[in-house]
Amino acid sequence: MTRPAKPREQKATPTPRPARGAAPDDSARPDRKAAILLAAEKLFAQRGYHAVSIRQIADEAGVPLALVGYHYGPKQELFHAIFEHWRATIDERLALLAQARQGPHGQAQLERVISAFVEPVMRMRASAEGEYYALLVARELSFRSPEASRVLEDYFDPMAHAFIDALQEACPGSTRPMAAWAYQFTLGALLHHMSDGRVQRLSRGSNAPLDPAAMTHLVRFASAGVAALLRGPSPPS
Repeated sequence: MTRPAKPREQKATPTPRPARGAAPDDSARPDRKAAILLAAEKLFAQRGYHAVSIRQIADEAGVPLALVGYHYGPKQELFHAIFEHWRATIDERLALLAQARQGPHGQAQLERVISAFVEPVMRMRASAEGEYYALLVARELSFRSPEASRVLEDYFDPMAHAFIDALQEACPGSTRPMAAWAYQFTLGALLHHMSDGRVQRLSRGSNAPLDPAAMTHLVRFASAGVAALLRGPSPPS
């Protein structure tokens, strides 16, 4: 009698090992990636770029340390990613600027140009979603660190040139160097307003920081200042 053949042993299929440098299985969850970006935005706004470590960002986001680098790379790339995420705000300002330049010329056009520059940012600053980003812009872009300089050149300088062109167009006879000064002074007023809440104390409680009515006040103030600078008599040489 022939013996029944022994069943061949099945070799266990080894569990595939993740590639070196691969992220955990749940790393692709969009909420974790978004949490990292929001944590970086918040900490950079509160403490400054150079005072924040990747570990602190991971702790704030509640994710493993390696996940920050997996999604965004080095810290300077994460910093840059914040501004890429908010690129739509710049696009909105440029779209409003294009509309402002199509209307009647004169003081009304100048006010439309200033409004296109100011109002989207102030609405964002007053929102829960944009609070930290607005503070980050006001804080980091006031200092010419290499990281901030790269962001300025990539995102803000092209927009600045467009607004300078529009200011010069709205004030016939003005020069580009003076229009650049007008842009710089308007930017300074906007950045200060976004980051400073002292107006409540200075007004003895009458004015609230981020009051929506301040948008109209700032537009009128900046428009009058730009008009005085670009349409008034040239300063003595």
